[in-house]
Amino acid sequence: MSSFQWDWSFAWSTLPLLLQGIRITIVATFFGSIIAFVLGLVWTLLRIAAIPVVSQAVGLVVQFLRGTPFLVQLFFLFYVLPTWGVTFSPLVTGIIGLGLFNSAQASEIYRAGIEEIPAGQWEASLVLGLPIRRVWLGIVLPQSIHSVLPVLGNVVIGMFKETSVLSTITVFELTAQGMDVGFQYFRFIEPLTLVGIMYFIVSYAAALGIRHLEARNARHH
Repeated sequence: MSSFQWDWSFAWSTLPLLLQGIRITIVATFFGSIIAFVLGLVWTLLRIAAIPVVSQAVGLVVQFLRGTPFLVQLFFLFYVLPTWGVTFSPLVTGIIGLGLFNSAQASEIYRAGIEEIPAGQWEASLVLGLPIRRVWLGIVLPQSIHSVLPVLGNVVIGMFKETSVLSTITVFELTAQGMDVGFQYFRFIEPLTLVGIMYFIVSYAAALGIRHLEARNARHH
């Protein structure tokens, strides 16, 4: 029964490895978010452009990304692509996988934001004779992205928790470090409890930031 008792000295000794793991987790989340948001915007613009073949193909890609499990996509990138001569490190593969998987959700969020732009703004811009590029870059995209920022923040929080799946392709993020410590010492209660606490602290802090952003947006509207 003693193995189930909490050992503070052991818990503190695991912190350096867990902090290394959360650093990898944050790095993967950060760069995965960049890929997701940039690629998601590209998907959205290509779909809205209504270019017959391209728009349909992009729509199919987005639906495929949304309709298949992240783990399957990750395994495809890690195990199948190398057989075609495309090889990345486990961490880079994980980042690309996170970005691709979440770009589909980001695309839908962007599209919802664009659809919320009042039709009168489009009409006024066209009446004034503004170039379509200026309408998009100066009026539509800034407003739509600003309105969906809190929702995109939720995507980042979800991605932060999804990084735990990267342990399946040998990325030593937070969960993998916690499990590794547990297997080394045959004690899981301390490292996995600390892993859960770290996930909660970061996610809760991010959620508070999103609430603040939502309140700020509401005041400006």
